[in-house]
Amino acid sequence: MKKVIITGGSGFIGSNLVDYLIKKKYFVINIDKLTYSSNRYKNKIRNKKNYKLVKLDIVNKSKLIKIIKKSNPIAIFNLAAETHVDRSIDGPKNFIHTNIYGTFNLLESLRFLKKKNINPKLIHISTDEVYGDIKKNKRSNEDHKYEPSSPYSASKASADHLVKSYIRTYKINAVISNCCNNYGPYQFPEKLIPKMLSNIFTNKILPIYARGKNSREWIYVQDHCEALFTLYLKGKSGHSYNVGTGVNLSNINLVKKILKICKLKKIKIGKNVKIKYVKDRPGHDFRYALDSKKILKELKWRPKIKFNEGLNNTIEWYLNNKSFLNQISRKQYEFRLGLKG
Repeated sequence: MKKVIITGGSGFIGSNLVDYLIKKKYFVINIDKLTYSSNRYKNKIRNKKNYKLVKLDIVNKSKLIKIIKKSNPIAIFNLAAETHVDRSIDGPKNFIHTNIYGTFNLLESLRFLKKKNINPKLIHISTDEVYGDIKKNKRSNEDHKYEPSSPYSASKASADHLVKSYIRTYKINAVISNCCNNYGPYQFPEKLIPKMLSNIFTNKILPIYARGKNSREWIYVQDHCEALFTLYLKGKSGHSYNVGTGVNLSNINLVKKILKICKLKKIKIGKNVKIKYVKDRPGHDFRYALDSKKILKELKWRPKIKFNEGLNNTIEWYLNNKSFLNQISRKQYEFRLGLKG
């Protein structure tokens, strides 16, 4: 059974990628330090025959080297990251620690192990936010300049540059993916879609930044997992690949769509469930939009799940898995962050 390592495999995308690769008959080693947003719900029910969880912060280079050396994986998917923009505004330190210093230690580990003839392919997962605010009717391709706006996106941009430098200088076998907003099962409810659903289920207001006109591109997490698997199989070392769908929605239209689907599903909408516009976050980018022609043309990957289908699946999953939300203290996500700028 081929072995792969996923750093951050207890996060939202990581949890879904672990399941995806297990179904593909890979032995998955999940290296995760298990932070507030980690998916402990899923770890309890996984088959231990082809899955192993290692609690570890990837800044611990000596232990990281030991694990990689012992397992000798064919690929490492680097998803270990702090991801919530609002938290990065209130406290950037954790983002620098994990997203930059953690990636540096992973690269240093691979540089050391390459001399020992252990040279797994690194798939480094980044974000569309590194490109910054994209003008209307424009899309950022892989050659678009980096213009990060938040401590989160700046930390991810820094990590991308580190990976590129190690590819060029030390000949590390690596590719970078820059993906748009993910949605689907197991997403921590500080993010827009699960937070709206959690508030609908508990009869609370639906807070939307500014007037909700900020535009985001969306991809169902299963499609993203397939794209990452494609990058492992066919991505060219030293290359970056945008992973997107071309589907953009304003935040307000997305929330209205969620409410409409909930009503169609006969989900009770309480009297307190109303859209409320709240103060915008500092430095908030208005629009992200990717040009994903490269992965479409060169690697023949394309998304399969239409947005309405994916959103319907997502709402159905949270409706049928309320225990996932119930195990998370609302104190972890109920109160507004990102106002200290």
